[in-house]
Amino acid sequence: MRPRKIPLRKCVACQEMMPKKELIRVVRTPDGEVGIDLTGKKAGRGAYLCGKVNCFKLAKKSKALDRALKQPVGDHIYDQLEQEFIAVEEQFIAAKELTPDDDEAE
Repeated sequence: MRPRKIPLRKCVACQEMMPKKELIRVVRTPDGEVGIDLTGKKAGRGAYLCGKVNCFKLAKKSKALDRALKQPVGDHIYDQLEQEFIAVEEQFIAAKELTPDDDEAE
């Protein structure tokens, strides 16, 4: 049996390729709203960030989300996203620690 292919995505801040499940998706919906998508299934254009606050700050400084989402992201949205990101970061890290790695299962 062939091993399943793991989808990879690039963090828009640090440019590191990682498995999609290890990244947090920021989405611009068709309505133009920007928010965090934990399910990874919301409709719209997505950009991925590592689960680290440092990467979020780098993305804010370099305006990486503006380029990735192809829409200017205002400072108030960055501030709102930063609050959500900090809250989500703890959940995201806890969830990542609970899921067993595929390497350990073999």
